[in-house]
Amino acid sequence: MKVKSVFLRPAWATLALSLARLSDAAVNHLGVRDDLHFPIEARATNNDGSLPIYKNPNAPIEDRVNDLLPRMTVQEKVAQLIQGDIDGWMNMTDPLDNTLTYNQTGLEQMIESKSGAIWAGYLAPWDKIVYAITIGQKYMMENTTLGIPAIIQSEGLHGFTDNGTTWPSPIGLAASFNTPLLQEAASTIATEAEGLGYSQLFAPVLDLSRELRWGRVEENYGEDPFLTSQMGHAYVTGLQTGRRRNVSDTAIARMAATCKHFTAFGSPQGGLNIAQVSGGERELRTYYLKPFNYACVDALSIMTAYSSYDGIPNVANTHILTDILRDEWGYQYFVTSDAGSVDLLITLHGICPTRECAAKVALEHGLSGEMGGGTYTYLTLPDQIESGTVNISYVDETVRTILRTKFALGLFENPYPYPDYASTLRTQATRDLLHQMERETIILLENNNNILPLSTDIGSVALIGPQSDRVSFGDYVFYNASLNGISPLQGFTEFLANTSVKINFAEGCKLWSYDESEFPAAIAAAKESDVAIVMVGTWTLDQTLLWTPGTNATTGEHVDLSDLSLVGAQFPLVQAIQATGTPTIVVFVSGKPVTNPWIQENVDAVVQQFYPGELGGLAIAEIIFGAVNPSGKLPVSFPRSVGTTPVFYNYLKGARPIDPGMIYPNDTMLFGHQYVLDTPVPTWSFGRGLSYTTFNYTDLQLSSSTIGTSEDFNVTVTVHNTGPMDGKEVVQVYMTDYYSSVVTPNMELIGFTKVDIPTGQSTTVTIPVTSSQLAVWSVRSQWVVEPGEFNIFVGTSEEVYLNTTLTVQ
Repeated sequence: MKVKSVFLRPAWATLALSLARLSDAAVNHLGVRDDLHFPIEARATNNDGSLPIYKNPNAPIEDRVNDLLPRMTVQEKVAQLIQGDIDGWMNMTDPLDNTLTYNQTGLEQMIESKSGAIWAGYLAPWDKIVYAITIGQKYMMENTTLGIPAIIQSEGLHGFTDNGTTWPSPIGLAASFNTPLLQEAASTIATEAEGLGYSQLFAPVLDLSRELRWGRVEENYGEDPFLTSQMGHAYVTGLQTGRRRNVSDTAIARMAATCKHFTAFGSPQGGLNIAQVSGGERELRTYYLKPFNYACVDALSIMTAYSSYDGIPNVANTHILTDILRDEWGYQYFVTSDAGSVDLLITLHGICPTRECAAKVALEHGLSGEMGGGTYTYLTLPDQIESGTVNISYVDETVRTILRTKFALGLFENPYPYPDYASTLRTQATRDLLHQMERETIILLENNNNILPLSTDIGSVALIGPQSDRVSFGDYVFYNASLNGISPLQGFTEFLANTSVKINFAEGCKLWSYDESEFPAAIAAAKESDVAIVMVGTWTLDQTLLWTPGTNATTGEHVDLSDLSLVGAQFPLVQAIQATGTPTIVVFVSGKPVTNPWIQENVDAVVQQFYPGELGGLAIAEIIFGAVNPSGKLPVSFPRSVGTTPVFYNYLKGARPIDPGMIYPNDTMLFGHQYVLDTPVPTWSFGRGLSYTTFNYTDLQLSSSTIGTSEDFNVTVTVHNTGPMDGKEVVQVYMTDYYSSVVTPNMELIGFTKVDIPTGQSTTVTIPVTSSQLAVWSVRSQWVVEPGEFNIFVGTSEEVYLNTTLTVQ
């Protein structure tokens, strides 16, 4: 087995360096005591024979951190800051290989230099993962001087990636607008990972995608800070709530949720994921930091962004990572760089000429650890500390954060996989919860003449398009994950199995080709059917293929677009099917908005399914045929073209003048100015989502129509189901600040909740709003709730149902 080369310092030199600085560190930095209360030759014990505080599971976490840190050598401290990898002692090349052997030399070298967190995010047989984690943790606990366990990491973007249950992509989860359901979903994801020995999952991206050209829109919760904060908080809470087995009550979480990427990741000037993001303090505070502040202050880990903000790389931004995150927000846990991002200070941002410089800048300006994927610049820190280039205090401060995280997880008591891990994976209860989520993420965008839902009494349905017989998961799924999914063709076949409805299937074209040779078969299928369903969209690949040269995708990491229209022959296919005269329903299966306004204007119905989970193929059939009433809402607006972006609904006042032009079907042109032959108004706006029933709103009331600047208030409204079918409605509350000292958005979402209302019945909904949601980042650089009048209304970003006035004095 290949063993990675690592930087190793002779043990005697490391120990001598540590001892030379130990007493000063204890007095001046830690404030613990000024004598050595432990023997040098046995640092895991005490001179007086008492139990070291750090080994006492019932001692306060800070006392344990303070007791452990002075016992550590410089080498041990630096190793805590660097991400290791189980491939250092296990052969993880073949995802199907189940060989349970390890490389002892590789294990020892990995733990010596990179052992704070260990990457184990591989697809492999579960017993191999359990074996690898057990071997690593037992060595750290039993064969190192201090017995410090590692945090074991994997991806948790929309499910535990090692053959755990795959959930809809984050943008799909956001479309549910159902925070309690998302929290339950996240809990099952943590449960699946926890049993195998994982203790850290990388949570969904919490950035605001203010521009839609970027490939990874699928990985965030959409364009709205408030929606992002609520969904992000639900996900973090679901992942972390509880304790690992056999740990003390001082543990506060069972899983460390890693919020990423902090912050302002993705550029309004082009969208590349490592781009320069321009903006000032107000934009940073108002749009980018709000979700992190709400969702991530209680998360046990945060990952920095590749991008720079206002010319400063986020991996080394003292203002963001220290002034705001640490000092202002009081964040105490572990911050890590993204893969290889410290090296980008050299190769991309042009900040540093050497690895030594990059390590120093990232550590001192970010107090963060270093993930793998680069040259491991932090391996230069021991020499820099010895030479006086880097002050040990920065290392100590950062090590404290990861030790605090490990104690908070209870890892010193039980870092191991569970014997009954198999019982926690892919359970029926999880599958039932997934089924509910799949249904609630689907969005009905258009339904002309109420063509939907279809009746199971019809004779036949054509299922057409390259997404019809394909399982399209979002980013960060591993090899063969799609084998767990149900394609739409399978889902329609299963749903219609006990009916007389005939399915006429024809692919029509490939996702990535302009070849129209399959059109005749698709047109024939449409003509032979009562209704045609055309399934088109974007696609991504599993995480291995996504980085393989010669493969293709239109969404995913490092995949950026200059055009959001359907690729290849997909749009002509839709037009050809619509031209048959057969009623046509278009289903977008995608990771981002699609810009083909002709479809909205010409087909009979449009349904959006952001990349689903394993049961997405069944759920779309249930929605189309009315077994389930759609209740999803758009978490992101759909532009008419990339030339009309950005189109986020909460634009600043005056930022969207509307003087549109257009080209009529007979090619007559009407010229406008914004835009000459188009409009800045989105095809579909944030918050839109139709139902098979109708809802009516009455009796909008505020708990008080006049409040003080520090007072909270409630919004109450009664919602009536006046249509023919039971349904779920997302009650959305928005506000407009009429006049303020700085320019504010034309409208902002400030509250929402999802309610289930039987036909003919009503429910009264009360949504709390905090005074801080009315605040602006003022010209004096502080959050201020200013006296004045606010319009409070329920509806969507497209339509106001009821409104009232709130006075703040």
